[in-house]
Amino acid sequence: MKSNTVRARLKRGESCVGTWLMLAEPIAAQMMATTGLDWLTIELEHSHLTIEHAARSCAIIAAMGCVPLVRVPINSVENIKRVLDTGAWGVVVPMVNSGPEARAVVDAARYRPIGQRSIGGHLPAVNFGTDAATYYARANDEVLVVVMAEHVDAVANIDDILSVPGIDVVFVGPNDLHASYGVPPAFESDLPEFNAALAKILASARAHGVAPGIHVANAEQAQRRIAEGWQFVAISSEVGLLLAHTREIVTALGRGTGQAAVKY
Repeated sequence: MKSNTVRARLKRGESCVGTWLMLAEPIAAQMMATTGLDWLTIELEHSHLTIEHAARSCAIIAAMGCVPLVRVPINSVENIKRVLDTGAWGVVVPMVNSGPEARAVVDAARYRPIGQRSIGGHLPAVNFGTDAATYYARANDEVLVVVMAEHVDAVANIDDILSVPGIDVVFVGPNDLHASYGVPPAFESDLPEFNAALAKILASARAHGVAPGIHVANAEQAQRRIAEGWQFVAISSEVGLLLAHTREIVTALGRGTGQAAVKY
């Protein structure tokens, strides 16, 4: 059975970098899997992608030697079970704001005795390069479970959330976290409450043995966050990277509208 290198590296305290995939095109996923990124997260929350797109992309990403993850639209058994049963090597769950909500994530994503995930499907074993019996026996040691802290309630309850056994990563969604403080979304800001929240989440993650993660806009921000101790770092999205680089070219040629490129 293939090893989930991202989960293993995070457990060793190392950092891993990836991006979000928002295009309903498995060929784009294939191309992104050749870039050297450690992982790619297929976006089902804020995109037009379907579970079928996710299944095809997960198969391609895994075959290319990259780690395929999927962000589900909402914390539910149906969403988590389906993406794992269609071959994702991990699941990213948005808006996990309490201990009971974190417990629900683990119940849906982990087999017994850690969780309550039901048994079925062949794609997970295929994507891990093994047979079904081996997958069922080892999935709890390979599947990456990521909960998102992106609301003031998650910050308030962070110790309850991260004390739930079975969580590998807590991932900060800075846009929604800013919005929950009543300010415009942003990857970074000088807002005291936002930066205090980051410090609290980072400290709690360290205390509970959970890898801290965060979404950033570019390489400079990624380097700084890794130096601070953030391990699971997402840089923009494939769409954001495409638009940003194209905008740089157009601006260098003295053309275009001069508007800032969308980064996410």
